[in-house]
Amino acid sequence: QVQLVESGGGLVQAGGSLRLSCAASGVIFSANRMSWYRQAPGKQREFVSSVTSGDTANYSDSVKGRFTISRDNAKNTVYLQMNSLKPDDTAVYYCYAYNPVTTYGYWGQGTQVTVSS
Repeated sequence: QVQLVESGGGLVQAGGSLRLSCAASGVIFSANRMSWYRQAPGKQREFVSSVTSGDTANYSDSVKGRFTISRDNAKNTVYLQMNSLKPDDTAVYYCYAYNPVTTYGYWGQGTQVTVSS
């Protein structure tokens, strides 16, 4: 049974920082591309960042330079360090695990991030 459990969300003032974590179980974590997506109220879910099994990171233009993704294969966990947060970053943040060999993908339940102005 695959489980992705996000944590670390909360309420923060603009300019502040948060670190999200996503702990995975039931998957071969090291083989998965791990990603973060977010969905603001009334908007579609959008890509935020990803890190491949080879540690190649990608970011959306809206978070580049402010967010940093990392993974710890020993802990089956992916992180998203979010700095210089803006009210526009307010959303539910979802973790997504994708295995490019099996093409199976899994979503976490999401964690709320709220940035006040």
